[in-house]
Amino acid sequence: MTQTVRPLRKALKRSAPGLRLEREHWASGHVVAGLDEVGKGAWAGPLSVGAVIVPKDRRLYKVRDSKMLTEAERESMFDRIVDWCEAWAVGHASHAECDAMGMSAAQRLAASRAIDGLGVAVDRVLLDGKWDFVGGGKATTIVKGDRISLSIAAASILAKVTRDRLMREFDEHHPWYAFSENKGYPCPRHRAVLRSVGVSAVHRRSWAFMDDLGWQGVPRLPGAGVVDPNQGLLFD
Repeated sequence: MTQTVRPLRKALKRSAPGLRLEREHWASGHVVAGLDEVGKGAWAGPLSVGAVIVPKDRRLYKVRDSKMLTEAERESMFDRIVDWCEAWAVGHASHAECDAMGMSAAQRLAASRAIDGLGVAVDRVLLDGKWDFVGGGKATTIVKGDRISLSIAAASILAKVTRDRLMREFDEHHPWYAFSENKGYPCPRHRAVLRSVGVSAVHRRSWAFMDDLGWQGVPRLPGAGVVDPNQGLLFD
């Protein structure tokens, strides 16, 4: 059953994403998908990319960039977006694939899986940010695209909620790390547990936090890129 969505907080009412970019491509007869990623900076769990094709003739209100919404607000919007959009999918690159491939290649893989999961031939793709992680000459990158494009904003919510649900499932099997709260991102408790009990089966073992855990006998995997030990971000 679709959840009831509470009225928007006043701070969000003037920040609605629109369809200007989508309409520009629709005018040329193109099928347009919005894409957004989540999980790139996490220490554990997958990198996830959401993809959404929105309808031309039906508008859904209260969609915002997922980062602007609370967890409860995102959850309440999830089913509404799924019921409204023409097609949607979330593609993942696992923690092991992030280790083996590096984050840039893993993001491209997750995006490819998301687009394939739509089951629709896509002509143009709208991406949040500056980097084209789709390729093929059909992507438009938009800085803060999740606040401008309704397709990207919807994709950001579906990606975030889907990944958060996965991390809550992981929390049931690895309760020490509080994945249900931190979703695999670095925080004081996460750091402390890593130092005391070591890594779980879903941690990214090529990252620099592994260098502080040598006592446990689990080696750091050779990564495909360079890891910033302060922020936990990997750059290829």
